[in-house]
Amino acid sequence: MLRVFRSTVAALLLAVVFVPSFAAAESAAVIDAKVNDAIAAFKNEVSGAEVFLNNAAGYLVFPRVIKVGIGIGGETGEGALRVGGRSADYYRTASGSFGFQLGAQAKSIVIAFMTRESLDKFRNSEGWKVGVDGSVALIDLGAGKTIDSANIKDPVVGFIFGAKGLMYNLTLEGTKIHKLNKG
Repeated sequence: MLRVFRSTVAALLLAVVFVPSFAAAESAAVIDAKVNDAIAAFKNEVSGAEVFLNNAAGYLVFPRVIKVGIGIGGETGEGALRVGGRSADYYRTASGSFGFQLGAQAKSIVIAFMTRESLDKFRNSEGWKVGVDGSVALIDLGAGKTIDSANIKDPVVGFIFGAKGLMYNLTLEGTKIHKLNKG
């Protein structure tokens, strides 16, 4: 009985969270404005972020990724791929999880492609899954830390910042990223 109840609650929760987000997809202009704000916050919170982003071949920014879970969890958000400082394409991130979890969280994600090869592989994929189609080195930067681009040698680097809420999970493993048509 408890299993049926948990499954029903989880299904309802996921429907409430995800169905409206797909139905109310944001315009390119709204996403760009939010991405600009997220980049400004990232540069403000992390010393060296501007130089680091300028050295990247491109970077994907999800300004607000929402995660909700009651035993079964899910998260989603929309963002933009910046190449040469401009939005080149728009993407949605989504992932699911199972296990002990209860709560909600909002966070921002920046995924930097440090080589042209890693950027091209991402852009040419039909949906990119972290850990399957590409490995992302997640950089843990506590308060007051600095990005040292000389020490970061990975072709794809991820940052999670601005996490607010009752659930905290620093992982991108299993996250699926799909291109959106905002043309």
